Amino acid sequence: MANARDECTIRSNPAAETEVNLDLENRKALISGSTAGIGFAIAQALACESAQVIINGRTQNRVDEALAKIQKEAPKAKLAGIAADLGTNAGCDLVARRFPTVDILVNNLGIFEPKPFEQIPDADWQRFFEINVMSGVRLSRAYLPGMKQRNWGRIVFISSESALHIPAEMIHYGMTKTAQIAIARGLAETCAATAVTVNSVLAGPTASEGVTQFVAALAKEKGLSAEEFEKEFFREVRPTSLLKRFIKPEEVAAAVAFVCSSAASAINGAAIRAEGGVVKSAF
Repeated sequence: MANARDECTIRSNPAAETEVNLDLENRKALISGSTAGIGFAIAQALACESAQVIINGRTQNRVDEALAKIQKEAPKAKLAGIAADLGTNAGCDLVARRFPTVDILVNNLGIFEPKPFEQIPDADWQRFFEINVMSGVRLSRAYLPGMKQRNWGRIVFISSESALHIPAEMIHYGMTKTAQIAIARGLAETCAATAVTVNSVLAGPTASEGVTQFVAALAKEKGLSAEEFEKEFFREVRPTSLLKRFIKPEEVAAAVAFVCSSAASAINGAAIRAEGGVVKSAF
């Protein structure tokens, strides 16, 4: 009998038997901020691997739309959703009460905003830290004990190449991405000698919903097409990129799905790069 994984792989690849089975069937996975962009792509990838996926967004309408999109792709997918603002303590508590246990937690929720350092007020620093960092801290605190008790679990923080190459145009964002790497490594240290892993995945410039809209606005302002702006961006702003284009959310999601799998049991406390080669350092 076909499962969600069969449906997704058959549609994307006629030679479905060549696909790698990540052994995620019936693993319960919560992905924060998963109604669009990288978070949605991760939710879709895990659903296609027959995991039980919990979609999160700030509004019920966005959650319902994301659920419908995945269900259309994989009618047999096991899905749930919850509308909650995970940038708040109350939102995280709500999710933890509704879903007391998960096997996989992907801390994807995040915001960005280019702004000159001199114009970033205290409130912005605090808002970015609450949303990008504390959401992951609070959810990890809620779910890590159960993972340790059951002796299996995966926590993944979606960080960025900006954690290592702090962007001058949004230092407050870069700070939060660096913090995520530190937290993931520290949590991994507490999981020594267990089958629980905690890692961070460093995404590069990605064509998420927010970035696409932002790029379109800048391109229009400069009188350039989207393609022309993309070339200029990687020539002037991210010249070290080896990919020389915006990464597709699905490309990041594929790396995250592997890190969440049983096959990635030896990967723990790592900062895994899926950033298109922007970071030049070998270590």
